[in-house]
Amino acid sequence: MTFSRRETMAAMAAGTAAIAAARPRGAAADTPAPTTLWYRQPATEWTQALPIGNGRLGAMLFGGIGQERLQLNESTLWAGQPYDPVNPQAKATLPKVRDLIFAGKIAEAETLANQTLMAKPLAQMPYQTLGDLILDFPGLGDAIAYRRDLDLDKAIATTRFDANGVTHVRQVVASPADQIIAVHLTASKAGKLNVDIALRSTQRDIRVMADGPAGLLLTGRNGASKGIEGNLRFAARLTTQIEGGRVTHSADGHLSIRGATSVTLLLAMATSYKRFDDVSGDPLAATAARLARVKGRSFAQIAADTAAAHQRLFRRVALDLGATPAAQLPTDQRIAASQTSDDPALSALYFDYARYLLICASRPGGQPANLQGLWNDSLSPPWGSKYTININTQMNYWPDEPTALGECVAPLVEMVRDLAITGERTARTMYGARGWVAHHNTDLWRATAPIDGAEFGLWPTGGAWLCTHLWDHYDYGRDPTYLASIYPLMAGAARFFIDTLQRDPTTGFIVTNPSMSPENPHGHGGTLCAGPTMDMGILRDLFTQTIEAATILGTDAALVAEMHTARDKLAPYKIGRQGQLQEWQQDWDADAPEQNHRHVSHLYGLYPSRQITPDGTPDLAAAARRTLEIRGDRATGWATAWRINLWARLREGDHAYDILRFLLGPERTYPNMFDAHPPFQIDGNFGGAAGIVAMLLDSHGDVIDLLPALPKAWPTGRITGLRARGRCSVDLYWQDGHLDRAILRPELSGPRTIRLAGKHRTLTFKADRPVSLTRKDFA
Repeated sequence: MTFSRRETMAAMAAGTAAIAAARPRGAAADTPAPTTLWYRQPATEWTQALPIGNGRLGAMLFGGIGQERLQLNESTLWAGQPYDPVNPQAKATLPKVRDLIFAGKIAEAETLANQTLMAKPLAQMPYQTLGDLILDFPGLGDAIAYRRDLDLDKAIATTRFDANGVTHVRQVVASPADQIIAVHLTASKAGKLNVDIALRSTQRDIRVMADGPAGLLLTGRNGASKGIEGNLRFAARLTTQIEGGRVTHSADGHLSIRGATSVTLLLAMATSYKRFDDVSGDPLAATAARLARVKGRSFAQIAADTAAAHQRLFRRVALDLGATPAAQLPTDQRIAASQTSDDPALSALYFDYARYLLICASRPGGQPANLQGLWNDSLSPPWGSKYTININTQMNYWPDEPTALGECVAPLVEMVRDLAITGERTARTMYGARGWVAHHNTDLWRATAPIDGAEFGLWPTGGAWLCTHLWDHYDYGRDPTYLASIYPLMAGAARFFIDTLQRDPTTGFIVTNPSMSPENPHGHGGTLCAGPTMDMGILRDLFTQTIEAATILGTDAALVAEMHTARDKLAPYKIGRQGQLQEWQQDWDADAPEQNHRHVSHLYGLYPSRQITPDGTPDLAAAARRTLEIRGDRATGWATAWRINLWARLREGDHAYDILRFLLGPERTYPNMFDAHPPFQIDGNFGGAAGIVAMLLDSHGDVIDLLPALPKAWPTGRITGLRARGRCSVDLYWQDGHLDRAILRPELSGPRTIRLAGKHRTLTFKADRPVSLTRKDFA
């Protein structure tokens, strides 16, 4: 069952885990707060460990008893060094590849493309682990009353247990202000805390040495990959604060502390990375300076500052879907039981966790969230833990704007600025074109040439898709200064396609060539093609948004005219013989060998774009629906999440919820709530959170849709603090499946259209004057 609001509040008073306005903090061990992941046993696998992060430094905590492991990451520690992978043969061979594709000789085109167009090396550099902080606790014996948890509201991980009559508490935070990781160890009896501390790494040229009387310093270098030599230096520097006891250095590079009551460890990490083309930084000086700045500060002060900085972002949005007794179970048990139990609060926890992960992985001044966010325990992770920009990086940022985390998009914006520099070189030397281009992947070094193989990587619209995120950030905030700063990036991407789009000799439309519908072979000789549906949708948005930006800024009239002309000549959407939205210019969909392929790239126009809508383009929406029926609901983690958003955009909330429920189950969610591709990819977490939003709120231009796809599984609930385009905050309250109240808080004046259940009202907003609406206002 699910609780009404009155029942939910009563259940809270009785000690159940309901989500409510007060959002309880620091609940007792057996009464978990609604924003807490918790477990009754240590992690034995990495996907059971709990993540902390400050946008640059990350750690995974296992919660061991006799030994605690903190697996460490620094967001700029990748293999390799600055490099330019563009194939010198590409420009001369490109016309031949295009001719072969237009002639339908796909296999020949792919062979030639693999020989002459692809990057050298053929793979990009992987994101890598820095190493581990290992804490050994001799003589503890068996533990009782064990609990480990992650407080998503305070951004603190805690392990607590009793051993030999002593209560041991271990807490860890990652401070965004101080740029350190802080670990606090306490024993309830004086002198009963003994710990051996070690820093370890499998990187190259590792040295561990004493750093003062109570510290350690680990230094090393990154390694080579695919023939690109490593040229990054890095350091991890640790200092300790001890209450009672004594500390000694061992010959093997450990610190040993005996007879203490509490110990605080402060850890700083850095690399020599300064920019994609500059590795001249000084990690030794950087780590020393960061520890010097926190000298004398207590763990309590650092943890309080960390919580305050985190809560400024995290507490902007609160979701209440009610609770049942299932919410009392440990998190891993809830996930395991999710397919058969009624646990609406698990969806809310998943939503909160995604926002927590985005705050921890992507802060101003750091790198964007990669395939694994910030957390990776390998030197050679799946798919390099890179930035896959044919869906995965974009999905990472789907929830940022509507869930009031606009600051978290800053690293993505900065990466696009970098890509416009490296991509300009690729556009010129590979295509002979103006502007800039990025294909389906990039890395720390902002490589933009096509990789992996023509059948995977010869897709030129990755950078163009990223530009739609630049526009989204403007559209939510409407800051003209920001728009002026990103307009050259959008215009550069548009110029590239104005120069490279090709006239299809069969239809006369202009199309991308060579390209593909990402990673999906079409059954006619390979994967390459001309003008896949996704490309046409992305370019329609790129041209439209860049035209609007230029118009707002009053600039580039000549380019605006070129974009209007190009947009009008793009190949239109088509409906195929199965009633489906065609994925390619030809009606090849039924011939594709993987009918349930994970990518649904041709539905870009439905979500995340809004070119296809049930009201505006009903025939195309019906065709998109037919495509989803053919593809099926269950796919890899991120692809499952995409399907949630697509069905929500079709306003079929119950169908979207059924897919969300599968996503929350043990096939697609690990015990620590990381998304399971499998293996772990963080995009599914973010895509799932975006899908929850899509069921509750949608906005486009100056139109706001309230509860567009509310599922029956959430009959009563509320969400506060969501953001709509045009700088407007939205609170929603619903009861028995219907809107009870909506409060809109505009920050800009002007007309808005508010829609609910097929009806609409047009209002003139006044800045900073809230508007309250009920269902009766739409009668």
